[in-house]
Amino acid sequence: MKIVYMGTPDFAVAPLEAIIQAGHQVTAVVTQPDKQKGRGKEVQMTPVKECALKHGIPVFQPVKIKESEAVEQLRQYPADIFVVAAFGQLLSEEILTMPKFGCVNIHASLLPAYRGAAPIQWVILNGEKETGVTIQQMAKGLDTGDMLLKKKVAIDRKETGESLHDKLMLAGAELIVEALPLIEEGKLIPEKQDDSLSCYAAKLTKSMGLIDWKQDAVVLERLIRGLNSWPSAYTHYQGKTLKIWEADVVDEEENEENSGFAPGSVSAVGKDFFDVVCGENRLRIYSLQLEGKKRMSVKDFLLGYEVTAGLRLGEEEST
Repeated sequence: MKIVYMGTPDFAVAPLEAIIQAGHQVTAVVTQPDKQKGRGKEVQMTPVKECALKHGIPVFQPVKIKESEAVEQLRQYPADIFVVAAFGQLLSEEILTMPKFGCVNIHASLLPAYRGAAPIQWVILNGEKETGVTIQQMAKGLDTGDMLLKKKVAIDRKETGESLHDKLMLAGAELIVEALPLIEEGKLIPEKQDDSLSCYAAKLTKSMGLIDWKQDAVVLERLIRGLNSWPSAYTHYQGKTLKIWEADVVDEEENEENSGFAPGSVSAVGKDFFDVVCGENRLRIYSLQLEGKKRMSVKDFLLGYEVTAGLRLGEEEST
């Protein structure tokens, strides 16, 4: 098939590579404009643009895909179908109906659950045991189109946002290659979404990572995993931001007594961990990163920083 591919971040690279390897003709790649990043403000290409240029595919980077000039530019690329994966802009109805087979989206959840920008992280935050990828026929609205094909993916007990991202990226690559010939042959029966079963996976913000030690340790452990690697879960230690990268909920039998410490207080310190009291239960911290430093084990952290029972972590430490 002749395909115009729309995508921007790392998640969209593997499906593009798979489509190319499967022998389809990608006539153009549409991606977000290059942006300045880092302290040096160097202009960086999107991961999908880098992939496209590697394969000699024309790249189109509209600021607003819905504008008439952008729509007319899209018409210049021959395509049987548009394939979309984390592009980052909503498409107009005019674009959705442009190619013969319309537009299909690779969405990183089992729709209708977790529509929206951050389905990968929210399934971990909410403690789900299973997620997956859905190929959907795009329609007006956010992730509301008919479902064409699904692939389930188990969520491991210690799954992080980063590890699940990679799993779903590969699953999406496999699924779109499976779906394309079936779409062309008319062998997929569209299934309407049940809106009553939908939920919204809102965009992540940096402020979401601030740990509220009054919450249950179970919730906070999921927060740490779900927001790894961005925006990450964090607290404060002696006025500096302290990212928490790895933690476990302390077994219930060890939680019978928290020694009267308030939430956010260190209740025990070992050679390679320290425990922090939460609203319910305790978190055992194993890996962290102090502002301005590299990620390290708690064992290494304790060699250079003092952590004793009664030490209070939290926002008040920054004042």
